[in-house]
Amino acid sequence: MDFFRLSTAALAAILVAVVGGSVAAGILIGRVRRDRPNTTHEPVGVVQGTLLGLVGLLLAFGLSMAVGRYEARRTLVVQEANDIGTTYLRAELLSAPERDPSLALLVEYTDAAIALADVVPDTRVYRERIAKIEMLQGQLWTLAGDAVKADPVGTAPRLYIEVLNDMFDTHTSRVASLSNRVPTPVMLLLVVGSAIALGALALFLTLLGRSVMTSLVTAVVLLIILFVSFDLDRPNRGFITVPDTQLVQVRQSMGQ
Repeated sequence: MDFFRLSTAALAAILVAVVGGSVAAGILIGRVRRDRPNTTHEPVGVVQGTLLGLVGLLLAFGLSMAVGRYEARRTLVVQEANDIGTTYLRAELLSAPERDPSLALLVEYTDAAIALADVVPDTRVYRERIAKIEMLQGQLWTLAGDAVKADPVGTAPRLYIEVLNDMFDTHTSRVASLSNRVPTPVMLLLVVGSAIALGALALFLTLLGRSVMTSLVTAVVLLIILFVSFDLDRPNRGFITVPDTQLVQVRQSMGQ
């Protein structure tokens, strides 16, 4: 199952069904076994602590992986905004006739970079916007080459072509980061392992005669953490998205 392709509602429904079903099964089995005379309650405390530790370890592992990738994507957006801003300033130093079309293409390039933040990776629209950016890169590079040919010893064209190359490299890294997600087997381990551990915990709490509310509250907290871990790894969909504020600010500053 590819969790990334699921809608937010579908993802939430699956998590609730798996974790909630496991807790409900644990409570039902615990109630049945609690009425049996030979049921042993002595090792429940030890098992409870072990299960809580296992759940905590799984959640920390999955959350740390998702947060690391999310922060990397945010950093690359800021870096791309800085590179675009620097490239635009260097383009203003070019001589005619390359100066004006280069500035116009950089404005269009920035709009395309902003638009990329609003689409889901691995979709048709996403691929179309990547193709448009690559087309703009080719046009910008051709103009930069013409500027260098027109002034081979000039400082401005050489500085411009250097930052232009950096801008292209940052875009490539940004696109790669959108596909760098937590592997699906890790996510499955996180969901299944947490569900099993929480179901067993509900079973042993029920054997002790504890309130069902304890298991339900624990399940709700675990579901929230699981959902946040998944949402962090879905940069262009869900509630937690990578902001494009820096790119928008750069676009607004162009031409001022």
